[in-house]
Amino acid sequence: MSDRKTVIDIRIQAGASAAADAGLTNSLSRTLACIVGMIIPASQTAQLPGADDPHILGDIARSLGRDRDRVLQALACLEAMAGEQQPGGLFDELPSEVRDAVVMRFREAQPALATVLADVTVRCYYRDDRVMRAIGMQPRAPFPEGFALEQGDWSLLDPVRARGPIWRDPG
Repeated sequence: MSDRKTVIDIRIQAGASAAADAGLTNSLSRTLACIVGMIIPASQTAQLPGADDPHILGDIARSLGRDRDRVLQALACLEAMAGEQQPGGLFDELPSEVRDAVVMRFREAQPALATVLADVTVRCYYRDDRVMRAIGMQPRAPFPEGFALEQGDWSLLDPVRARGPIWRDPG
C-alpha cells in the first residue's frame, strides 16, 4: 500500500460520517479527497493544511447541498477516466503524472463540472479557522461586527450610475 493511499484512507476515515451522509461511496470519497488535495495542496512553508485535511474534507462533504449531484457526476467522471487509463484502477491509485493527465483531460472535457469541484473546495477551505488566521483574518462571521474596508475609487461606478435605473417602476 502506497503512503499516499494510506494518508487518503486515514483522511477518509476521519470524515467518513460526513461522506456517507453526502451519499459518497468509499471509492467516491477517496476520489474526492484526492482531487481536493490536488486543487489546494498542503503548504509546509506557510503551515497551511490542504483541502484534503480531515476537518476541511468533512466540511466539503457536509456542504455539498445543491451541488451534490454535479459533484457526484464529476467524481464518477474522474473515476471513469481513471479506469480508461488503468482498467479497474481507482483515481487515487493512479501514479501522479497519470492522475495529472486525467485531471487535465477532465478539465477540458467537463469545464462546468471542474468549476463546481473547485467552487465547493474553495468555499469550504477559506472558512476553516486555521486558513482564516493564516491569511490575516479573524475566524468569525462577518456580521454583526463587520470588517473594515479601505475606501476605493467611487468614480468606477460612474458608468453604472450613467446607465440609469434597470428596473421597471411599479408606480
